[in-house]
Amino acid sequence: MTPRTDLTLPFPAPGDAARRELLQSVVDVARAIFGAAASSVFLLDEEADELVFQAVSGEGEEFLVGRRFPAGRGIAGWVAVSGEPMVVDDLSSDSSFDRSLAESTAYVPDALMAAPLISDSRVLGVLEVLDPSPQARSGVRELDLLAMFARQAAAALRVAAPAPPGAPGTGRALDGARREDALQLLGSLERLLRGTG
Repeated sequence: MTPRTDLTLPFPAPGDAARRELLQSVVDVARAIFGAAASSVFLLDEEADELVFQAVSGEGEEFLVGRRFPAGRGIAGWVAVSGEPMVVDDLSSDSSFDRSLAESTAYVPDALMAAPLISDSRVLGVLEVLDPSPQARSGVRELDLLAMFARQAAAALRVAAPAPPGAPGTGRALDGARREDALQLLGSLERLLRGTG
């Protein structure tokens, strides 16, 4: 996987409530599924070579959205560059963990799980789950679940992305339908992962 060189998934504009709602639902669901203290979505800003907090649930949600950091730093940076998911049970002994970066967010986790948001073989960003419950990070199955959720979240983001100006069928009705489709996709995945059908 490679970081996007043609970022076509625009960052949500200040007035883009539907995209913000979708991103927030991604982090809220991820946090709930894995019993975590926090969850966040970073999108890759290729021009600036930065990862940008786009949604946060739990620790830091009041002030982290919009914050940027270099795309190559920390575990989120490694996941964005490699395109591979990662789980770390003890961050104090992991060399890829950037403690100073975590301290700057006012929350230093002990463990984390991260997965790339991939669409069309391109990394759009990273979904991160901080301090998931011990049983939620106990094996390959859980990391696979996180990676599957991240793929579905990326697909939902692509569905919810506004159509280019002048594209056939653009307008409020299509945008509303796209938004509902994306939220329905995430809801279905949450029920599947929780085993509630």
